[in-house]
Amino acid sequence: MGNTQEKPPGGGGGGRLDTATAGSGTRSRDTGSTEKTQSQTAPEKGFANGTQRQNSPAGGKEEQGRPAVDTSYLDAPAGSLPPHLARLKNEGNHLFKHGQFGDALEKYTQAIDGCAEAGTDSPEDLCILYSNRAACYLKDGNSVDCIQDCTKALELQPYSLKPLLRRAMAYESLERYRRAYVDYKTVLQLDTGIQAAHDSIHRLTKMLIEQDGPEWREKLPEIPVVPLSVQQQHREKPISIELAQARAARAAQEEARRKEARFTLLKREGNDLVKRGHFQEALEKYNECLILKPDECALYTNRAICFLKQSRFEEAKHDCDSALQLEPGNKKAFYRRALAYKGLQDYLSASTDLQEVLQLDPNVREAEQELEVVTGLLRQSLMDNAAHTPRVKDLNALTHLMKT
Repeated sequence: MGNTQEKPPGGGGGGRLDTATAGSGTRSRDTGSTEKTQSQTAPEKGFANGTQRQNSPAGGKEEQGRPAVDTSYLDAPAGSLPPHLARLKNEGNHLFKHGQFGDALEKYTQAIDGCAEAGTDSPEDLCILYSNRAACYLKDGNSVDCIQDCTKALELQPYSLKPLLRRAMAYESLERYRRAYVDYKTVLQLDTGIQAAHDSIHRLTKMLIEQDGPEWREKLPEIPVVPLSVQQQHREKPISIELAQARAARAAQEEARRKEARFTLLKREGNDLVKRGHFQEALEKYNECLILKPDECALYTNRAICFLKQSRFEEAKHDCDSALQLEPGNKKAFYRRALAYKGLQDYLSASTDLQEVLQLDPNVREAEQELEVVTGLLRQSLMDNAAHTPRVKDLNALTHLMKT
């Protein structure tokens, strides 16, 4: 407890770093993403096993037969920082990206000190530098210094999302759960879509109840109310492509989860209604299921039962046809279509489907019994029509049945 070297929950670091681009003032809103300039997206040819090679004096030509290191990312714009400080920040971002947190920390420190020496007064840029250095501290398990840098960043730019989230993680790693809870709550006022903050609130609530009892809320520090203007300003900021994609993926997963849960519930309710003999209500449940999953074979065979029980034989046959298109060897579909044909007095087609069932599984006793009944009905039908000119098809069928 209280160990400043303890690793923060979830791996620490608060994700990737903050960046800012000159002329746009746009930063990534995602706590786990970084905007990349065009030069930063190029492959890093000058790294082998995490070690940077020496830059060539020619700035891009090969030296001694080795490819030159691409250092163009160093000259990428960085907010309103002067070029020499922008290079320090960009190099820090590059080192952080490659897991060299100690070296990145040194670059951010040099940039922070350089701002003071140069008289640079840009709260936004300084806030980013302190927040990025805090991410390095957090990755290295130095939660105390992480908190200090996040607090400085928030003094420069109140209600900045990443410093709040990183400070919350640092507080939690030091078991200062009340302050962590407050920061996570503040984060969610700015962006309700940060799942890590929701998960942390849920986890910390349990810890605080265990630690402080039923009156745990009364022992919390005051949770600041983020002004509506700040919330609106945050919502209007452009988001990174990575964040937009991540949010879309999470939304799709959540929608699929809700859809699957709804489907499972409706299908179970339909099956229970069939067992109780409430076929119209069951049919309505299966209709809703088919809207969610129109390619679910079992729904068609289940709904066919409801149609059969209501003597809606044509609709039952249609559902069995649909099931057999999805699963050509489905015994239930053949059997229930045979019952539908029987209800439509198409005994020859019913006999054919029942024989198909028995060919698929000779042990289906119901199909054997039903085939005997249908065969008798077909014989009777053919005999009743004997006075008329029988069709060749029916004569052949009758001849076949007389031999069985």
